[in-house]
Amino acid sequence: MSKRDVMTGEELGHKLLESVKQMRAGQGAVVHSPVAQARAASGLSQSKFAALMGVSVRTLQEWEQGRRKPSGAAQTLMIVATRHPEILRELAA
Repeated sequence: MSKRDVMTGEELGHKLLESVKQMRAGQGAVVHSPVAQARAASGLSQSKFAALMGVSVRTLQEWEQGRRKPSGAAQTLMIVATRHPEILRELAA
């Protein structure tokens, strides 16, 4: 990491303050991960979706927050969940 990539405390404070102002004004950006979108499309809770995927809730949260990436098979199931959420709801029933 170069010195250019490092933010001073004052710069960070200004960025945080600007973000709070934007949120209060209803201008904050909402970021959705593909995993969160797939789960939302299915209408399942984190615990039900995680159980269906065969992973822990913590792993699902890591995927949704972008800290970890699902395996290839899990990514394929996310596509199915997004395009055909009724299939996951049927499997969860």
